[in-house]
Amino acid sequence: MKNKSFYRLLLFFFIVINADAFAQNRNVLPGWAFGGFARPKGMNPVISPDSSAIFVDPMTGLKTRWAANDTFNPAAAVRHNQIVVLYRSEDKSGVKISTRTSRLGYASSKDGFHFTRKAKPILYPGNDDQKEYEWPGGCEDPRVAVTEDGTYVMLYTQWNRKLPRLGAATSKDLMRWTKHGPIFQDAYAGKFLNMPTKSASILTAVKNDQQVITKINGKYYMYWGERHVYAATSTNLIDWTPMVDSKGDLLILASPRKGFFDSDMTECGPPSILTDKGIILFYNGRNHADERGDRRFNGGAYCAGQMLFDKTDPTKLLDRLEVPFLKPMEAFEKSGQYTNGTVFIEGMVWFEHKWFLYYGCADSKVAVAIFDPARPADPDPIVSTEQGIK
Repeated sequence: MKNKSFYRLLLFFFIVINADAFAQNRNVLPGWAFGGFARPKGMNPVISPDSSAIFVDPMTGLKTRWAANDTFNPAAAVRHNQIVVLYRSEDKSGVKISTRTSRLGYASSKDGFHFTRKAKPILYPGNDDQKEYEWPGGCEDPRVAVTEDGTYVMLYTQWNRKLPRLGAATSKDLMRWTKHGPIFQDAYAGKFLNMPTKSASILTAVKNDQQVITKINGKYYMYWGERHVYAATSTNLIDWTPMVDSKGDLLILASPRKGFFDSDMTECGPPSILTDKGIILFYNGRNHADERGDRRFNGGAYCAGQMLFDKTDPTKLLDRLEVPFLKPMEAFEKSGQYTNGTVFIEGMVWFEHKWFLYYGCADSKVAVAIFDPARPADPDPIVSTEQGIK
C-alpha cells in the first residue's frame, strides 16, 4: 500500500510539473492581435529558387539566371480573385546576400498555395533614372498595398551597394510598374535622402471585404524602419514626409527591447491594418545573440511580432506582444542563406475571408501561413518541441 501511495504521489507531482511547463510554453495572444497562423501541411515552401528562369539583363546585356540562388522576402496583393506574390530573387553574381543583384519576380495563385511564375522579373535595375540608386545591388524587399480605385503602390529598397533607400513604384496590373524614386527625396529639402532607409508598411483597412489603403485625419500613414520604428505621412502615396520630434530628428515610436525576441532589431513588415481596436503593425524582430537577447530563441533569429497603435493617433503605442506569434520552426525556415533561422514577414492579404501571410524563410525561400478568424490556430509555442520545455 505504501508503495502504491508513493507512486501515486510521484505521478501527481509529475502531472503537476508537466502541466506547469506546458502552461509556460503556451503562447496566448491578447484580444487585439491577429492569429494564430497555421502553416498548411505539405504546401510549404510555396516558392523556391529556379535556375531555369532566364532574361537578358539590360545593365550587362548578358543572359542571366535571375532567380537561381534565392527567392525570399515577398510582397502580396489580390487581383482578379487571385493572390499575386512579388518575391525578391537573387542571381549567382556574388558570394553572399547583398553582394548579388536582386530583382522582383511575379507569381500568381487561385488558392494561395500553388503558384504560376513568370519567366522574367517585373522590377529590376535598368538604364533608367533610378540606376544610381539600384545598380548593382538591385530592387529588394517590397511591400505592396492597393488604393480603392485599383492603383497598386509598392515601397521597396533601392540598393546600390552603398546605401539602401526606400523607393516607390505604382502599377495598375502588378506587372508593369512606374518607378518614382526615393520616397524621402523632397521632404525637409532632402534631409533624409542620404541616410539608410528600409522596410515601409502602408496603413490599410478592410472595406467592403477588400483590404485597401486608408487615411487617418486626411493623410496616408506608413510605418517604416529597420532597427527602430518610425512613421511618415503622404498626400499622394509617392512623396512621403518622415515624422520628426521637436529637435527635427526622426520620431522613434518603438525600439528593440532587452531580454525579448526583438532585442536587436524591430523591422516593419507587411501593410499595417486599421481595426476597431487600433492599428496593428506586424514586424520582424531579431534576437540579440548575447545576454541582451531572449535565450528561449536562437541568437540572431528573426521572429514575427505585432504592435498595437492608437487608431486616432498612429504614433501612440498601446501594446506589444511579449513573445512572437510566428518563429522559425520548420527545416526550411532554419536552413538557407541565414542559418540562425528566419520567418521574415512582408506580404499579407485578406483572401476568401482568411489572412494569408507570406514570408521569407532563411533568406532562401517563400512560405505561407494562414489565419482563419472563424477558426484560429494556436500561435507558435514559446519553445519548440525539439528544444524541450525549459
